[in-house]
Amino acid sequence: MLLRMVRCSFLHADTYEEVEADKSSIVQATVVVFLAAVSAGLGAWLETFSWHPAYSDSLDLAFEVTARSIEPLALWVGGAAFAFMVGSSFFRGRETQTDYAEVLRTTGFAFTPGLFSVLAVLPPAALGTGVMWVFRLWMLLAVMIAVRQALDFTTGRAIGTVLVGWVLGWLVMWGLVSVTLQVLDLVGI
Repeated sequence: MLLRMVRCSFLHADTYEEVEADKSSIVQATVVVFLAAVSAGLGAWLETFSWHPAYSDSLDLAFEVTARSIEPLALWVGGAAFAFMVGSSFFRGRETQTDYAEVLRTTGFAFTPGLFSVLAVLPPAALGTGVMWVFRLWMLLAVMIAVRQALDFTTGRAIGTVLVGWVLGWLVMWGLVSVTLQVLDLVGI
């Protein structure tokens, strides 16, 4: 699994093909995304203590850590679903033969750079934020390779699929966060 993670993080297309074909790799893909979620949550917790010590005992901390921990899992499941729907219909190529599980497996391994999310705590704040965005862009590139390999089509179609899927995923995430915040406000939290 570790070798696959390293090769996928270096954007090796053949490794994504291997993951696509290996139905048992869904467990490994889930572990990768779970580790990225733990790293993101830990990074949020450490960041709050480093940069905003006043929030360390508040519900803001709990919400931030929870939201950042859930984000990779939600983006993985939702993003893979959107990529599958968009890629297998709108951007479908002649060789496109896939199912949701293939996209889920390959995109799960694309979250390997997310393991470095904990480095967002690096001082000063601007450096940590910059580091976070570098790893997010790296993950986005890895997801594009994963989608290209899972859906068996061109890089251009993969870019279109990922961008449309990413926007749809963020819209759904934004909506869920907005509703959650409104509910918390209504109950007085």
